[in-house]
Amino acid sequence: MKKTNTTPKPQEYTSPYEFHGRIPLQQAIPLGLQHVLAMFVGNLTPLMIICGICGISSDSPELYVTLLQNAMLAAGLITLIQLWSIGPVGGQVPVIMGTSSGFLGVMRGVAASVSGGGLVAYSAILGAGLIGGACEAVLGFFIKPLRKFFPPVVTGTVVLSIGLSLISVGVNSFAGGSSAEDFGSLTNLLLGLLVLIVIVILKHFATGLLSTSSILFGIIAGYIVATIMGFVMPHTLASGANAAWYVNWSKVGEAAWFSIPKIMPVKPTFNLHAIMSIIIMFLVTAVETIGDISGCIEGGMGREATAQELSGGVICDGCGSIISSLFGCLPTTSFSQNVGLVTMTKVVNRMALTCGAIFLILAGLSPKLAAIISIMPQSVLGGAAVMMFSSIAVSGIKLLTKYGVTNRVVTIVSIAMGLGYGLGATSGALAGLPEGVQLIFGGSGIVPAAVLAIILNIVIPKEKEDYDNEAAVDSGAKFL
Repeated sequence: MKKTNTTPKPQEYTSPYEFHGRIPLQQAIPLGLQHVLAMFVGNLTPLMIICGICGISSDSPELYVTLLQNAMLAAGLITLIQLWSIGPVGGQVPVIMGTSSGFLGVMRGVAASVSGGGLVAYSAILGAGLIGGACEAVLGFFIKPLRKFFPPVVTGTVVLSIGLSLISVGVNSFAGGSSAEDFGSLTNLLLGLLVLIVIVILKHFATGLLSTSSILFGIIAGYIVATIMGFVMPHTLASGANAAWYVNWSKVGEAAWFSIPKIMPVKPTFNLHAIMSIIIMFLVTAVETIGDISGCIEGGMGREATAQELSGGVICDGCGSIISSLFGCLPTTSFSQNVGLVTMTKVVNRMALTCGAIFLILAGLSPKLAAIISIMPQSVLGGAAVMMFSSIAVSGIKLLTKYGVTNRVVTIVSIAMGLGYGLGATSGALAGLPEGVQLIFGGSGIVPAAVLAIILNIVIPKEKEDYDNEAAVDSGAKFL
């Protein structure tokens, strides 16, 4: 009798461009590291700014280190929930979660207005984060009936405004960071340009891992060149400060290998003014998350995000902010930088992004590992950022043109971007409005652009051309 082999065959490896695909670890790890490098500095920056305003960085250095460490750990844990989901929490979408910079304007106001300031104000921010996160999580359950208010013309406007708002951030890093004394120096610009050139060459002229991990290898090249520059060029300015491009490896040697994070290093308190100010931003953040997920799915997978993906993503956004508050950190949201990375590389593999999330957790457990990334020169990060951030804007344009550029689309986008984004992004343009309105609608321009796009989409009726274009595109998608 002929024997049959009943041993199951090992699962075959698939493409990194498939979300549920299985890829080898030697490919998944560098692809995941790209995402960590893209958001590491941005994840810590909002916390560093608020800690500076509240005096924590100078008055409580040990607490400050703990909060920075917890910010990385929380980002990793929340990203895992977003990727794999726990019940309705998590959209199973290729999105990296991190500390939101969208709350900075409101939190600055809270820190200045809460009686006592310092840790008292910071604890009030944490309490508001708990309440606001819970409200956003509840809102996520109603995304399906509310989704009709977020068609491509709305989400595209939000994604486009996010991309435009981040371009200046990328260029700022490219030049060395605005706080650097050698900001805009030829050395910083050349270092950023080198990273950008390496990324473009690997992306379009190499194959395999070199191509898909072009961002990572571009940043590594920047590290190497900056380190060599530190040996052959003077890196101390007239004031005694180090140049922005200098890689201070001594910080890595001084950092500990392992440290256990503390739960609730700062106990949250509940201040009505802080809650009312921050809770509105959570509602706006939900719209930004919808835009990020829509842009990520559209740019990385070439399709529109489903209601379940949007709902789970927003719920995770809210629950993630609750988790972050318990770790003593600021509200979290989907990171637009990583949306840009997904859009550019098309790598949406969950296993790869999981490796990135695990690395974030390890960075939270190991100060030495986190220090390796924290010493990255801003111009090295900027070399990668200018391309990633611009690709977010391109994803927004793709969403806007999905059903064709009709007269209705032109009107909505023109007013939302011209008036909404323009007013919000122009410093002092809203100075005549109440302070609360300035805090919510001023700054990046994303919020007013989104609000106007939603209102105009409801008010302006569709024409025959709009219905015909939607029917043609949808029928073509079903045919494919």
